[in-house]
This record gives sequence, C-alpha cells and structure tokens, in this order.
Amino acid sequence: MRRTEIAAAWMLLAAGAQAQTQTLERVVLDSGGVEQRLFDTPFAVSVIDAEQLRNAGAMINLSEALQRVPGLVANQRHNYAQDLQLSSRGFGARATFGVRGLRLYSDGIPASGPDGQGQVSHFDLAGAQRVEVVRGPFSALYGNSSGGAILLHSSAPTERRLLLDSDIASNGLRQWRLGVELPASEARPFSVRAQLSSFETDGFRRQSASRRDLANLRLAWDGAQDRVVLIFNAIDQPAQDPLGLNRAQLTADPQQTIGLALPQDEAGEPDRYNTRKSTRQQQLGASWRHRFADAGALQQLLLSAHVGRREVTQWQSIPVATQLASERQPGGVIAFERDYYGVDGRLVWQWTLANERRARLVLGANLDDSDEDRRGYENFSAGPAETRLLGVTGRLRRDERNRLGGRDLYAQADIELSARWQASLGLRRGETEFKARDRYVQGANPDDSGRQSYRYTNPFAALQWRALPTLNTYLSLGRGFESPTQGELAYRNDGQAGFNSGLRAQTSRQLELGAKWRPAPELALDAALFQANSRDEIGVASNSGGRATFRNVGRTRREGAELDLRWQIARGWRSQFALSWLDARYRDGFTICAAAPCTNPTLLVAPGRRIAGTISRSAYAELAWDASASTQLALEGRAQGRQQVNDINSDAAAGYGLLNLRARWQTRLGPGRLELLGRIENMADRDYVGSVIVNEGNGRFFEPAPGRTWLLSARWSQNW
Repeated sequence: MRRTEIAAAWMLLAAGAQAQTQTLERVVLDSGGVEQRLFDTPFAVSVIDAEQLRNAGAMINLSEALQRVPGLVANQRHNYAQDLQLSSRGFGARATFGVRGLRLYSDGIPASGPDGQGQVSHFDLAGAQRVEVVRGPFSALYGNSSGGAILLHSSAPTERRLLLDSDIASNGLRQWRLGVELPASEARPFSVRAQLSSFETDGFRRQSASRRDLANLRLAWDGAQDRVVLIFNAIDQPAQDPLGLNRAQLTADPQQTIGLALPQDEAGEPDRYNTRKSTRQQQLGASWRHRFADAGALQQLLLSAHVGRREVTQWQSIPVATQLASERQPGGVIAFERDYYGVDGRLVWQWTLANERRARLVLGANLDDSDEDRRGYENFSAGPAETRLLGVTGRLRRDERNRLGGRDLYAQADIELSARWQASLGLRRGETEFKARDRYVQGANPDDSGRQSYRYTNPFAALQWRALPTLNTYLSLGRGFESPTQGELAYRNDGQAGFNSGLRAQTSRQLELGAKWRPAPELALDAALFQANSRDEIGVASNSGGRATFRNVGRTRREGAELDLRWQIARGWRSQFALSWLDARYRDGFTICAAAPCTNPTLLVAPGRRIAGTISRSAYAELAWDASASTQLALEGRAQGRQQVNDINSDAAAGYGLLNLRARWQTRLGPGRLELLGRIENMADRDYVGSVIVNEGNGRFFEPAPGRTWLLSARWSQNW
C-alpha cells in the first residue's frame, strides 16, 4: 500500500474515533482562534462547561468549579475582601494577595496586569460558555506567568430568552440575577446578552459580610467573513475582612474573629480597626475576527482591545504605634485608582502540504499598560488616644504614581509531520517596565521613585505522537517567566531610597510528558507527568514598620503527576475522578525573618523544605445519576493533604476530606421553564481550614471554612 493510502486510512480511523468520542470530548480555543478537541492538544488543559459551572453552586466564586481540575489549587477564603487563593502546579502558592503565576483572561481581556498579578472577582460565571485551564510549558505563550492560564469564554445567545435567577443559602447568602438574550438572525445580524446581578452574604464569621453588584453586556455582529464582539462589565463590591487566626485562636474557636478586625464600640477603644475593602471596576473590550476569502495561505486576522478602571480602598489592622514610630511607614489604609488598557493582534496562515498534511503559523503582538495613582493613609483620626477613631481614613502617608507596561511579540507554528506525528513550536518575547514617581517626600521619608525593566524570551516546543486513533501522547518543553510585582519592587532591602533594583525575575524550565486516551465513547482519560526547575524564586527579605521588602531566595523544583478520568458508567450514570500529586521544594537554603518587625533575617530555611502554600496531594470524585430527563442527583467528594503555612514549615493546615450532595430538577412553569438546584456542602459538618495566608508576619495564617452549609437556587427562563 502506498504512503498516501496509509495516511488516508489512518485519517479515516481517526475520524471514526472522533465521532465515537463526542459524548465526553470537549473543545478548547487555540492560539489561532480555532476550536479544537481537547484530545488533539499537546499540553495539559481542562475544560469546565456551563453545566458544570451551574452545578457547582451559586456561580459567585470561580473556586466552586475549579476544584475538579487536577494540578490546580482553588481555595475559597470565605473572605470577599481577599481574592481566591489560586495556584497551578505550585506556582502562585506563595502569593499573599491577588493571583500570581497564572495569566487570567475573560473573553480575551486580561484580568492580570503587566506584572502578572490579577483578580477574578469580575468574571461572569453565569454567562460563561466554558472556562479553560491551561497548565504546564504551553502556558509560556501567554506571557508573564509560570504555572498556567485561566480563560473564560462567554456564551453567544441561541434563543430569545428572559432569565431570572434567585439563590438563598446558609450564612445569610442571597442573590438575584436578571438577564435578557437576543440571538442574531438573517434579518438582524446582531445578538445581545445583558445581565444584572446582586449578591449579599452575612458571612459565617463576624466581620465577614459582603455585597457584590455586577453588570455584564455582550453585543455581537456576525457577517459573512467578520465577527465583532463588544463586552462591557462593571462590579461594585464592598467587603468586610475577618482576618486570619493563629494556631491558638484556631484551636480555641475556629469560627471566631479577633478584635483587631472589629469596629470600635465607642471612640477611644484601642485595637479595633474595622478591617474591610471596597472594590469598583469597569471595563470595555472589543474583538474583531476577519476571515480572508482570497488571500492564499492567509486565513484570518484577530484583533482585540480593552480599556478599564479599577478603584480599591482597603482598611488594614496595622497598629497606631507602628505607624507613628516611623515617618517611612506608608499607613494603614491602601487606596488606588488604576486605569488600564491594551491591544492584541494576530494573523493566521495555513498551508496544505503533500500527503494531505497541514501546517499553520500564528504571528501576534500585544501591548498592556496601566497607570495608577496609589496613596496610603493613617487608619486613625487625629487627636488624643481617648477620643481616637480607628478604622477611618486619616492623614496622608504615601502618594505616588505608578506606571506599568508590557510589550510582547509571539509566534506559534504547528505542522503535521505525518498522519501520526505533529510538531508545535512557539516563542514569546517581551518586556515588562515599571515606573514610579514618589510625590510624598518629606522629613525622614526619602524619594522612592524608580524605574526598572525586565526582558524575557519564552520558547515552547511539543511533539505529538498519535499512537492509536484513540491514544494521543506528547512531550512538551518550555520556559516560564515571572517578573516581580510593583509592590515587590517598591522598597530596597538596605533601607535606602528607590526601587529594589537588585531583585531579579523568576524563571523556570519545564518538561511535561502526557497522554490522552479515548478507548470508547463513554471513557476519557488524561494523564501528565511534569517537572519544573526554577531559578531566582522571589521571597520576603524583611518586614519592618509596615514595609515588606523582597529578594531572590535561589532554586526550587516542582514535580508531580495529574490524572483526570471521565466515565459514562451506564445510561444515566456519569462519573469523574481527578488526582494530583506535587512535590515542590526549595533546593537552596536561605534565611528569613522569625517575626515582624525584622530588618535582618536570621532564621534558616534548609534545602528540601516544601514551598509554602503548596499541597502535596489532592483528589476530586463525582458520581452523577440522571434519574430522569428532568432530575439529576450527584455525590461529590474532595480531599487534600497538608498545606504548609510558611517557608520554614513550622506549621501546616491539616488535610481533610469533604462530601457534598447536589440535586437538580427541571419542569415547565407557566409560559417558561423552571430549574431548581440544591446543594449540601460538607455533609459531615467537619471543622477544617479552607485556605492559609502564606508567610503572614503576625502568625495569623489560618482562614477557617464553615461547617455544613446548604444552597437552594431557582432559575426561570421564558422564550419571547
């Protein structure tokens, strides 16, 4: 048989396998803007679809659904003044606030800044078609990150519908959501999806109440060769902060809130700071895709742009005495207004080669900028201690303008070497630049203005072998890059004025070996082994007078394994099992501060200690039964091992296992359709720590989680 006939036969077998695996197979959006099966990707990626997002809870926190993703830690802090604790393969685990080590995107709009730090509070989970989680070396193509990328894709309307949602749950949780959908038609090429939601909770601990108002609008126009999408969202979220607990407080009462977090009962009462945070954000994004009809190999142009503004004010619990002890102390209230914008453009070429093989090339450029006014204030009023108000915005202690910029060029090439072999090569080259102009220079507080830039080149390569039409194996290699954040650069280790210019970027070399197996329509198995060796890991150097400084602490190694099994056991019965193992350790020793205040680290972290915040093993299991066309019951199980709270590994949050129960029911109600969702979380009513505040200087590491809780959601929709 000739080579071309062999290739054709193999492609027919592969096509047949594809047809067989549609039951469990999902799609992801690749760098060229083309959907492809998860089975065909040469990297570790998980997809959470709209049904799984809905089943996971009230669609408030992304962590509800991310817990089923292997290799990812997504802990809900039960504290809306802080963002989710997210890490991928141990990258980002040491972040004390925000999300580090993962690039975040919502409909192509970055939710991570040029310095790699981001938030997900504005993600529209109720309007999402799917969420993709990319892990490993391939994520190097997304830029300033090491551990992966999380990408939310919103859904396009398919019916004229009016939607009304309502949720009630334990701890005073209540939420309503109103939405309108209008699909495109031959007479009207525009589609519209608009949604308003409001959420409130009393919290399960004192001083943990929160409110969130969210608005989302998606407008789209589809032509013969063009698609234009306009997306707007706005969020307003005030939230109280109950702070963490130390070991003694956790043991005595895991549901308590320490006095530092509470408001004063009367003026002059000491050590009551009413800790809280207020966040507002508005952003507008637009994307345009043009498909070329007569341009030869040039297939399409993709162009996107976004602009936004984020305002945050946070009242902390820094003691009055600490602020008064030094003129260099930046205060106990953080306030900033940040304007940001960016553009991304790419061109896609595709060629047909001999023996029905294909090759594709993507070339792109990206620009991200932010301009921030940041201020710090005392968290107390002027006057004598006996009449002093705490937890208020007092005298100015910090005033600066920060500018961050990112410039990137990237390329990715994919070529089918034969019917069984495919190669992928990628490169991203970029620069991240930091500028600060200090406008608060007086007395003993010097000028901390500065400028610093970091350049990087992230290559990526992968080789796929289709061993069988139902078995895809791959080997991928890549380089990761993480620049310091603006906060990590702000102060020098030696106490002098200016940027911490000696702080280097963290880099990593990553290797992944994976396999994706689809032996039958009812079974899908993904497995990956990985190793990542990092240099110049960034850690805390000193913590004194409310100022934290940072330094490079040497080499680290992260290695592990991931398994994701999805099985349609029988008609009406579905299951998923995800398992992760991670060994993340420091390879070099270094010294840290034993406690704040500290200007000279003396406590040794020996080589071989686990990286703070990482979890060595975790598992997720689910068994779902579709009892009828309108009724579904499911049992979920989740377990994880110990989580180290600091670099020296002196304490850890204990491992735990949880069982959750859910039920869904649908029926016709009047002119519309009603869907009910019920959930019981932590059925055994276990006490456990939901997340930890890594390297917390006062030893308040632990953020407890509630015991048994319940949720009842109702969703009504009507076509019009």
